[in-house]
Amino acid sequence: MTPASAVEVTVSMADDRWSRLGPHLADRLVPLAQAAVAAVGRPAGPVEVSLVLADDAMVRRLNHDYRGLDKPTNVLSFALEDGESQPTAPGAPVLLGDVVVAYERVMEEAGHADRVPLAHLSHLVVHGVLHLLGYDHESDADAEAMERLETEILAGFGIADPYGIPPSRVQ
Repeated sequence: MTPASAVEVTVSMADDRWSRLGPHLADRLVPLAQAAVAAVGRPAGPVEVSLVLADDAMVRRLNHDYRGLDKPTNVLSFALEDGESQPTAPGAPVLLGDVVVAYERVMEEAGHADRVPLAHLSHLVVHGVLHLLGYDHESDADAEAMERLETEILAGFGIADPYGIPPSRVQ
């Protein structure tokens, strides 16, 4: 099992508008990514995750280049492991991959769902990291398992169930 302390998270702010969500945003997101890895308990040992706080244009380009979809989306995950072990030096961290989040999508979705933007961003960080760890929502059963785990992780940070109906200014 990977303890949260063995998860190194790098946060890059590719769009300065993310700073509108408050000071020390990276410090608020790192524990969420760490908790997602710790909740799953794999891979064993130290790991690295990269979070990129981007804009719609960057996410749209990535979505087009890597998924063939010419539109922005809220979050993209690029797993580096894909089930194959990486050649690393003994004790070196496993590089899980990158999670890229689009500013405009997050703000728009939060507004439409009457959610606090930081809570929505927190959900997408957890969601994206779980994708790096092999979770998906291709089937109803997979979606249910992923949503349950997301909800449990977020609850540990005092963030209400993002799938709850109806949300009333979810913190």
